[in-house]
Amino acid sequence: MARAIERIERDIIAMEEAIEAIASELSSAYTNYLTILGQAVQQQLIQASYHLCTQGHPDNFLKLSLNQRQQLQQAIRKLGQQAAQQLLSYMESDEEDEADEDEVDEVDEVDEVDEEDEADEADEADEGVSSLSPTPSTFPTPSTFPTSPTPVQTFGPNVSTPTSPTPVQTFGPNVSTPIPPIPLQTLRRNVSIPTPPAFPEDPCNPVEVAKWQQQLEGVTQETLKKLSRDANLLLQKARILPNKLPEPILEAAAAVSEASADVIPAPPNLLNLVIEIENEQKPEESSLTQIMALNLRLAEIEFADLTLSSARKQIRSILVQLNKLGREYQKKHRELSVAEAEAAWRASWFED
Repeated sequence: MARAIERIERDIIAMEEAIEAIASELSSAYTNYLTILGQAVQQQLIQASYHLCTQGHPDNFLKLSLNQRQQLQQAIRKLGQQAAQQLLSYMESDEEDEADEDEVDEVDEVDEVDEEDEADEADEADEGVSSLSPTPSTFPTPSTFPTSPTPVQTFGPNVSTPTSPTPVQTFGPNVSTPIPPIPLQTLRRNVSIPTPPAFPEDPCNPVEVAKWQQQLEGVTQETLKKLSRDANLLLQKARILPNKLPEPILEAAAAVSEASADVIPAPPNLLNLVIEIENEQKPEESSLTQIMALNLRLAEIEFADLTLSSARKQIRSILVQLNKLGREYQKKHRELSVAEAEAAWRASWFED
């Protein structure tokens, strides 16, 4: 029985080494995928914005001056660049944390040496001369990104971002006013940046690797949702979209489009809405207005980019290996528990 337990333990060690290699391969695959996704997001955000301004709301776009159009286009490009950098930072965060920790250690060592030298100089100073004792600097200690625990039922991607539908409201007429400059700083204050998950401390554990992968998919989806919200807010400030169109309406419509096919057809990464606009002078008179808004969707972005689609297939292939090995790993742990329990039973059993 002891030999059987040793054999099972050796099998588990071999599986853990294989799982760690798969985790490393999965991390490299996601670095490649998120790099390509960032480039695709920038391109398709511009394409969707072009279609929205020229096909969805051409009259509103034509009201802008040349300078206002250039401001809007530049701000849209900037949003896409920021989103691309944010996506790639999810895989660089762990390396940056380690580098920051090394830098803090080096700075602390330099401070200690400086303090000793200054103390020696103060002792050797002439009488009547006062010396100022240096105040040690305080450096922040970097910490890993917090992650919210996510229950893992199965291995592989399991990302869901449900949004409860919001009742449709009525809105007043949109008043045409001069358009002020569009500062991006106002957009950054509205929606928080998704927090990336830290790479598992135990990459030999398939459950931890699967949890990290699911959380990474979740923050990727949240990044696209944030980019859509920021871009729509930008279009509202430019008077392309109605200024009184609340964000909950867009979120509810986006959630419905994700869950159902019974929506108005729209080009990729765009959302078609039909809302009722109330006449403030004559409340009894209202009109239905069709509005197009940005709604970046990961599936549509991947479908339109062959390189990105290929990178996604590579991730799926690695996840298949992780799923298979994860099931075998759990089965082997179960086998070890049974063998150890049988050995413990025999060790404690004695005849009357």
